[in-house]
Amino acid sequence: MHDDRSLVEARLKRVLDERIRPAVYSASVPLDVAVWNAPGEPVPVAEGLAAEPSPISVGTRWGAPWGTSWFRVTGTVPAEWAGRTVEAVLDLGFDENMPGFQCEGLVYRPDGTPVKGLNPRNQWVRIAAPAEGGEQVRLHIEAASNPVILDYHPFLPTPLGDRETAGTEPQYRLSRMDLAVFEEDVWQLVMDLEVLGELMEELPADSARRWEILRAVDRALDAVDLQDVPGTAAAARARLERVLATPAQPSAHRISAVGHAHIDSAWLWPLRETVRKVARTASNMTALLEDEPDFVFAMSQAQQWAWVKEHRPEVWAKVKKAVADGRFVPAGGMWVESDTNMPGSEAMARQFVHGKRFFLDEFGIENDEAWLPDTFGFAAGLPQIIRAAGSRRLLTQKISWSQTNRFPHHTFQWEGIDGTRIFTHFPPVDTYNCSMKGSEIAHAARNFKDKGVARHSLAPTGWGDGGGGTTREMVAKAARMRDLEGAATVVWETPREFFTKAEAEYENPPVWVGELYLELHRATLTSQARTKRGNRRSEHLLREAELWAATAAVRTGFPYPYERLDRIWKTVLLHQFHDILPGSSIAWVHREAERTYAAVAEELNALVDAAQRALAGDGSAELVFNSAPHARHGVAAGGAARPTGGGAAHLQPREGGGYVLDNGLLRVEIDGRGLVVSVYDIGAERETVPPGEAANLLQLHPDFPNMWDAWDVDEFYRNTVTDLVEADLVEQSGPEGAAGPEGAVEPGAAAVRIVRSFGASEVRQVLSLAPGAKRLDIDTEVDWHETEKFLKLAFPLDVHAERYASETQFGHFHRATHTNTSWEAAKFEACNHRFVHIGEPDWGVALVNDSTYGHDVTRTVRTTDSGTTTTLRTSLLRAPRFPDPETDQGVHRFRHALAPGATIGDAVREGYRVNLPERRVTGADAVVAPLVAVDDDAVVVTAVKLADDGSGDVVVRFHESRGGRARARLTAGFPLAGALATDLLERPGAEDRTLERTGDTVSLDLRPFELVTLRLTRG
Repeated sequence: MHDDRSLVEARLKRVLDERIRPAVYSASVPLDVAVWNAPGEPVPVAEGLAAEPSPISVGTRWGAPWGTSWFRVTGTVPAEWAGRTVEAVLDLGFDENMPGFQCEGLVYRPDGTPVKGLNPRNQWVRIAAPAEGGEQVRLHIEAASNPVILDYHPFLPTPLGDRETAGTEPQYRLSRMDLAVFEEDVWQLVMDLEVLGELMEELPADSARRWEILRAVDRALDAVDLQDVPGTAAAARARLERVLATPAQPSAHRISAVGHAHIDSAWLWPLRETVRKVARTASNMTALLEDEPDFVFAMSQAQQWAWVKEHRPEVWAKVKKAVADGRFVPAGGMWVESDTNMPGSEAMARQFVHGKRFFLDEFGIENDEAWLPDTFGFAAGLPQIIRAAGSRRLLTQKISWSQTNRFPHHTFQWEGIDGTRIFTHFPPVDTYNCSMKGSEIAHAARNFKDKGVARHSLAPTGWGDGGGGTTREMVAKAARMRDLEGAATVVWETPREFFTKAEAEYENPPVWVGELYLELHRATLTSQARTKRGNRRSEHLLREAELWAATAAVRTGFPYPYERLDRIWKTVLLHQFHDILPGSSIAWVHREAERTYAAVAEELNALVDAAQRALAGDGSAELVFNSAPHARHGVAAGGAARPTGGGAAHLQPREGGGYVLDNGLLRVEIDGRGLVVSVYDIGAERETVPPGEAANLLQLHPDFPNMWDAWDVDEFYRNTVTDLVEADLVEQSGPEGAAGPEGAVEPGAAAVRIVRSFGASEVRQVLSLAPGAKRLDIDTEVDWHETEKFLKLAFPLDVHAERYASETQFGHFHRATHTNTSWEAAKFEACNHRFVHIGEPDWGVALVNDSTYGHDVTRTVRTTDSGTTTTLRTSLLRAPRFPDPETDQGVHRFRHALAPGATIGDAVREGYRVNLPERRVTGADAVVAPLVAVDDDAVVVTAVKLADDGSGDVVVRFHESRGGRARARLTAGFPLAGALATDLLERPGAEDRTLERTGDTVSLDLRPFELVTLRLTRG
C-alpha cells in the first residue's frame, strides 16, 4: 500500500478548518445591539440593566482600558428556524488565543439572572432547543474591556497596567452579534475528528492503530459533502464509530480530569476585576454542569468563593445548589493560593484556618488536600502546617517549570523539616490549563515518572490564569477518551476521588525531603519591596494585636475584637496571593496594596495601643511592652515593665579614616568609605570579616532576564557587578540620623552615618552598636531611581561552612554553600524569613532583617592561607519594567543586624527583636505579667489569642525553633481549668498527645521543629 499518510493528514486539517468548523453554525441573522458605558468603576447589576444604552454596530471600536460596557442585544428567532437549536454568537472582539487575558463578559437575562460568561473560547449562549419561530430574544452583557498586558511580544513595558496611566483609547472592535442555528451533528463531527486527528499524531508512524484511524478519517471525509456539511455530517460520523468504539488497552494510563479554572486573585488585572472573573467562570461552570451529567468542577481559594457570595448573590445561589449536588467542589482549603516561601509561620497557618473554616461553615465540607498548582516553589515547613490543619495531601504543578533539573517523581511523599510527610501529586500533564488536546493527554502518559508501580494522574482541565474554566468542547473530548485505544483513559473525578485511588495503588511512594525549590521566578523574593515590607509589618502587628487584646481581655475585660481581627487577617492573607506578595502583578495591584497595608497598620496600631493602655492603667511611669517571644532588657516575653539598662558603647576616630565602635562585646571598624572592615568578637577573640575584605558592601548588577522580568533573575546577572565603595559622607551620627521612624538608634548607642550616591539614586545608612548588644545594627534608606538593576548588600564572613540555615515557617532549613551538583547550583537565589545563619561548630554569624527575603550565599578559598570565606548577600531592590514599568521607584527602608558569635537560638531571638520593636506606654508603676510563659527559649510562641469560637479560651501556638528536642513547661498567667492539644482550627482530638498538667502549668516534650497548638480553658 502506498504511504499517503501526509496527504490524508493535510486533507483533514484543511477540511476541518475551512469547511466543517465554519458549518457548525449554518444560518445566522444579526442581533440589534446597544451599549451603555459605565462611568468609572463597575456598577451594580441592577444599575447596568436599567441604564439606557445607545445603538452600536458590529465593527465599531469600544471599551476604554479597564472600562465596563453594558451591551443590550435583542432580536427575533426566524419562523423557519422552528424546531432547530438556536444560539446567540456574541463576539466582543475576542482573540481565541487569549482566554482570560483580554475582554470578557457576563450575560444576564432582563430580570438579572446570570446565564453564562463570555470569553475567547466561549462565545455562545443557548437560546432554545428546539426553538419556536418568532421567539423574542433579549440579553444583557456586562463586558469588561480589560487591556491585553501580556501580548504576542511579551514583557514589553506598558502603561496599561494602571487605570491612572492607561488612557481612554478603545481596546476592542465588536466582531459578531448574531442569532444562529447550531448544527449538533456538525459540532459532534468536529469533536470526533479533532480527537482522532490529535490521537493519530501522537501514535508511532508504524503503529497499526494510527493507520486504522487514518483510513477511517479518510473514509469519513469522503462522506462529507463540502457544499452541504450539515446534511452529510451524520453519515461521516457513522464511518468513525468503529475506531471510536475500540476500547483502551488494559495497561493504559488513567487520568482523573478535574474541571478547573485556576484564577489568579490578582495579576494582570486588579483585585476588583477578579471578583468579576470568578463570577463569570462560576456562571459558566454551573451552566455546564446542568448540560453535562458526568462533569465535575473544582474551585479553590475560599476568598474567591466569598467574593461570589458577597458581590454576586444570584451566581452564589447556583453555586450552592451545584455544591449540594456534589459536582461543584471546594478544593484546597486555603484562603488564597498563596505564595508559600515568604508568608510567616502564623500567616501560613491562618491561610488554612480561614480557608477550611469558610468551607466548613458554608457547606460542611472539609478538604483533605492543599491545592497549589501555580505557586512558585514550596517551603520546607509546609508539610506539618498542612497536617496540622487536618489535611494530608498536596497538589502542585509549577515545579514542571524548573529550568535546570527535572523533578524525579510525579507521585511521592514530601517530608518537611519536622519529619511530617504529605502525599503529593505533581500532574505529568505539565499544565494547570489542560484543554484535552491529544498532545496533552499523550504527554501525561509518556511523562509519568512512576510507571510500573502507579498509573493514575490528575489533569486540571479548563482555561485558567484569567479564568473561563472548562468548555463543552473539553467535556466532549474527554467523553471520547473515556475508553479509547491508543489514548490514556479519561474520567471526570473530584480531587478526593483521585487521591484515594492514587494512594491505594502506591503504598510505598518515594520520599522527597526538604523544600520543593522552583528553579525559576527567583526574583519574586525581591520585586516590589513595599509590598513585601507591608506584608512583614502586617504579620507582626497582627501578632501584637492578638497578644495584647487577649491579655487585656483576660486581665481587664477589654472587648476582644474578634470580627476586626478576622477581617484584617483575611485582608493580609489575600495579599499573600502568589502574584501579589511576590511582586509580579501590574502597578494597580501594588499601588492598592501599599494603601491597604497602611490602613491595616493604622488600625492594628490603634488596637494595640488601646489594649496596652487598658493593661498599663493610670499613672506617669514608663512601661516597656515586649511582644517578642523572648525576654529582653529585663522585660518578660509577652509582658511589660520598666526596662533595665546596662553597659555603654563608645565611638572614636579610626586611624586612616573612619570610626571604631566598641561596647565591650564587639569592636567594629568602619573605614573612610563607610565599609565595615572589621567586626571583632571580643569574648571569642574572633574576627568576622575576612582579611582584606569589607562588609556592608552595596553591589549593583545589571538585571535583564531572558523572560518574566518581575519574576526572574538569571544567573548571568552575576557576571557584571559594580561595588559601591565611594561615599559622599561618613560621619558620627546621633539618634536623629536613623533611617526612619522604626529605625531609631537605641539610647546610648554609638553610630556612624554614611551617604552614597550612584546613578540617579542615593543610599543613606546608619550603622550603630548599642550598649550590651552583640550585634551591629544597619539601617538603610534607599532613594531608588534605577532601571533594570539589582541591588545587593554583601557581608563576606571568615567562616568555613558547607551549609547554612535560613528561617522558614516554624523552624529553619539548611542549604549548601557549594555547587557540587546542578541541584545546588540552581539555588543561586533563595528565601529566608527573619534570619540567615552561617556557622562553624563553635562559632557562627547571623544576619537578621525586618523585610527582605531574597539572598545568596557563596564560598571561596583564599590563595594566601587556604582559609574559606563565605559571603552572604541580602537582596534589597530590583527595577524590572514588566508588568509594572515603575517597579520600586522611590524611597525604601530596610533594617538589618549582623550578629557575630550567634547560635541559631541567637538568630531566632535577634530576628524577632528587629521585627517586634518595644513599645513604650505611660501607666501605673507595675508589671504586666505575661498571659502565658514558656521556660525554654528554644520553644518559640508564635501566637497568643482568644479562641475563634468566642468561648474565652486562650489559644497558644508554639514550636521548637532550634532543630533539637525540648521539654517545655508552659505556665498560664490565669487560673487554668483545662488544657487540650488541638489542630490549627482549635478543634480537640486532632493530636494524639498526653499533656502533664500541674496547677496552672502544662508540661510536654517536643520533637525538632514540632508545632503545637494548645487550647487553655480559664478557671
